Amino acid sequence: MDVAVINPKPFLSSITGKQVIVKLKWGMEYKGYLVSVDRYMNLQLHSTEEYIDNCHMGCLGEVLIRCNNVLYIRECEDDFSDMS
Repeated sequence: MDVAVINPKPFLSSITGKQVIVKLKWGMEYKGYLVSVDRYMNLQLHSTEEYIDNCHMGCLGEVLIRCNNVLYIRECEDDFSDMS
């Protein structure tokens, strides 16, 4: 897997309104639509689903994720069968 280092502000602006996967430092993953990002890079997601150890835990709806909990953010592909 190749990792590219990019400036976070343009990246977050480019994926606003799109479906994303946010992985937290604690292992949980959240799949939802990125609604907004504030100046501290806190994230607001809509239609959010929670995954723990690749198991769907449930639908959460509207979620706010504090920036210091985020390990990474990636745009969600159409096929979401691979949660890793």
